[in-house]
Amino acid sequence: MNKKTELATFGGGCFWCTEAVFTQLKGVLKVTSGFTGGSAETAHYYDVCSGQTDHAEAIQIEYDPQIIPFEVLVKVHLSTHNPTTLNRQGADVGPQYRSAIFYHNQSQKQNAEQIIKEVETSTGNTIVTSLEKYDAFYQADESHQQYFEKDPLSPYCQVVIIPKMIKLRSEWKDWLK
Repeated sequence: MNKKTELATFGGGCFWCTEAVFTQLKGVLKVTSGFTGGSAETAHYYDVCSGQTDHAEAIQIEYDPQIIPFEVLVKVHLSTHNPTTLNRQGADVGPQYRSAIFYHNQSQKQNAEQIIKEVETSTGNTIVTSLEKYDAFYQADESHQQYFEKDPLSPYCQVVIIPKMIKLRSEWKDWLK
């Protein structure tokens, strides 16, 4: 990470979906799939999938805040997955699929809190996205990186990721690369 970039870390269900969304945005330089919220010893795909660790499947975004502010990233995050369902995104169920913002500093926490309140007010829905202090990020193995880019015709991509991409292109077109 260079001195002009910052990190944002989000959990929003399967990391394949969230990675695909955020790679499309201006100012996003890198998106990495992995795990956060638990220990290094259990940061392995099958351990995390068991739901028996404290991890969430997550993405870490390296971005240029001069191009895309953190607040926009949070708004995109909340609009491209279901932030109203606890520990579930579609068919993926368990705390490893929780909606979460892992804040890196107090400014990120305060901005996320404010945006969550705004979304709740504008939609009338209760947002269950957790705000958790960032501790560490454990990168998933290479087979889980850029999944949508590598295999866009897979049934999972067609059924789960493509609808998110359509929504992104419709609602966030001014922020697309």
